[in-house]
Amino acid sequence: MIRAIAIDDEPPALRIIENFSMKTDIISLKKTFTEPREALYYISSFPVDLLFLDIQMPSVSGFEFLKKSGQKTLIIFTTAFSEYAVAGFNVNAVDFLLKPFTFERFQQAVDKAAKIFTSQAKSNFQNSTHFFIRSGYSLVKVNIEEILYIEGYDDYIKIHLDKKNHIITRMTMTNIIEKLPATDFLRIHRSYIVPLKKVERVHKNTVTIAGNEVPIGKTYKDILNGNL
Repeated sequence: MIRAIAIDDEPPALRIIENFSMKTDIISLKKTFTEPREALYYISSFPVDLLFLDIQMPSVSGFEFLKKSGQKTLIIFTTAFSEYAVAGFNVNAVDFLLKPFTFERFQQAVDKAAKIFTSQAKSNFQNSTHFFIRSGYSLVKVNIEEILYIEGYDDYIKIHLDKKNHIITRMTMTNIIEKLPATDFLRIHRSYIVPLKKVERVHKNTVTIAGNEVPIGKTYKDILNGNL
C-alpha cells in the first residue's frame, strides 16, 4: 500500500479524495489537512510516499509547500486552475488532476503513482545490504552477506549467520523471504532458505554451506537445479 496524505484548504475536496482512496486497493490515506503547516509538521515525523496536493491555498501554495517539505515524495496535484499544469509537471509531479475529477481519472493517476512507487522500491531493495527484525524486545540488524541459511520452526525462524551466530525471531518463512533479494536466496525445503552463492555442494538430498548440511525438499529439487 502507498502511504498518502491529502492537503487542500477546501474540506469537500478532501472528502472526495478520502472517498476515492477508500475505493482503491493501492492508497492508504493516513490523514487529510486543510492547513499546510500542520501537514509539514506531520510528515516531519511520519514520512509518506505520496501527496495529494492542492496548489492555490491561502497560507502556502502547493509549490511553496514542496520547497519547505524538502522530501522526495510522489506528488499528485489537485487544482481547479488548469494554468498550473505546466508548472506542476516541471516539478516532476506524477499527475495533475483538474477539479472536478471523476473516480476513473483519480484511479488513472494513482495507477501511475503505483508504477513509479514499485519501481523505486525494487531499486532500493536491490541496493539494500541489510534489514532489521525484532528478536525478543530488540530490533536487530541483519547483514544479508552474513546469512548462511534460514531455518523455520512453525511461527519462528532461526537465521544462521557467519561465525556461528544466529538470531531467533517470531516470523513465518513467507515473511522473511519477502525481505531477501529474490535473485540471491532460494527456498529449497518447507523449512529452509539458502543463499545460492554460498552453496558449496549439492549431494543427493542435501546442500552443504560452510560445513552445514541443509536438506532439500522433494518438491524443491527441480527449482534448485534450475537456479544453480
